Amino acid sequence: MGGPDAERPVSLDSGGRVAEALRETVGLDVSELVIDRPSVRSLRTSLDETGTDIVFPVLHGPWGEGGVLQRMLEEIDIPFVGSGSAAAEAAMDKMRTKSIARAAGVPTPPACLVGEDGSIDLDPPFVIKPTDEGSSVGVRLVRDPAEAGDVIAELRSTHATLMAERYVAGRELTVSVLDGEALPPVEIEPAEGFYDYEAKYLRNDTRYTVSPPLPPGVESRMASHAVEIFDALGCRDLARVDWLIEDGGGDATGVEPGIWMLEVNTIPGMTAHSLAPMAAAARGIDLPSLCRRMVDAAAARARR
Repeated sequence: MGGPDAERPVSLDSGGRVAEALRETVGLDVSELVIDRPSVRSLRTSLDETGTDIVFPVLHGPWGEGGVLQRMLEEIDIPFVGSGSAAAEAAMDKMRTKSIARAAGVPTPPACLVGEDGSIDLDPPFVIKPTDEGSSVGVRLVRDPAEAGDVIAELRSTHATLMAERYVAGRELTVSVLDGEALPPVEIEPAEGFYDYEAKYLRNDTRYTVSPPLPPGVESRMASHAVEIFDALGCRDLARVDWLIEDGGGDATGVEPGIWMLEVNTIPGMTAHSLAPMAAAARGIDLPSLCRRMVDAAAARARR
């Protein structure tokens, strides 16, 4: 847990909960390893010192979740929970994920990279965000094109590559995929604004509803598309796919509402506010069982 990314505090919270959950299961010795940005050599030494057989990465952000740590673990040749480096790298790059989604027939809002000169080939309103962050870090909604320049300047001070995505007004949901099977959807309703970092982790007034009422066919469409992008990226064990259901359509109009995939998270949070554990609990899978299931999957891969 830990890492050098902006989401380090979330990682420490998630990692602590995973360690506690695993200690509730039978037959495991659990060691907590807080890292910053280790070399392959120093990471191997730390794992050897604790006699580690399987690593459970609980890091969030480009370094810990986007393939860098996963490549190191593959080089060390130690089994680990979650997606491998290729899937992690592809999922962390939001533009690449969208390209893979379109090829797989998964609907995703139009988007473009922000040009070197700040040009954006989309009509407002749109969302500007880094291509390689999670937890809504650096996400900005732009309704007036005159505001875009200041937003781009602010974000480029910390992020090299930015993208713009068509803003979709509607309901925000997420569908977690566990071992290739979609779990029940969870709807997110922030008390105000949109579901940003503060609403995710710092506020207690964000409302979460597991298996909310949805227009006919929407849940099954989201579930099937979530599994399709999980498979297309080559994800393993657990991932979370974020969705928007566009306003308009449904029972009142007789028009099937549009559903739009936003991004894929290959190491979902495990905090008290996190969505994948909520969805798993709705299926009768508590956090210790969820975490142990993922460890067992990594062990089975190692045996194969």
